[in-house]
Amino acid sequence: MSEMIAVTGQCLCGQVEIKSEAAEPKVGACHCNMCRKWGGGPFMEINCGAGVTITGDEHVKTFDSSEWAERGFCENCGTHLFYRLKGTGEYMVPVGLFSNDAELSFKTQVFIDEKPGYYSFIEDTENLTGEQLFAMFAPPSE
Repeated sequence: MSEMIAVTGQCLCGQVEIKSEAAEPKVGACHCNMCRKWGGGPFMEINCGAGVTITGDEHVKTFDSSEWAERGFCENCGTHLFYRLKGTGEYMVPVGLFSNDAELSFKTQVFIDEKPGYYSFIEDTENLTGEQLFAMFAPPSE
């Protein structure tokens, strides 16, 4: 497992700040239709774990985007703040919120089967289809 890093970021208006002492320094991109609809392109994120501290959480609105996850945004400026897994409480936070990006590297792309043909990345990453991603989290068969 790679070494974790501390990150701090905030929304455009500064009303909401997000901190994690144990973020993975690996950037992931999600190409699913929902993420692209949410942000107009792939969701570029880092896993900040479940131990996230949010200052100004009274300005955070959430949307239940599926049975297993919700998306948070600042009610004032609209900045996308997180994609949170309900089962584990893990926060996937947009990498653009953080200024200490020199420590990060692009490692994974998911829902590669839903990626449109009008963009691509040159980095050599691990690429997973939606089916492969869901299989990783499926309960073991008996």
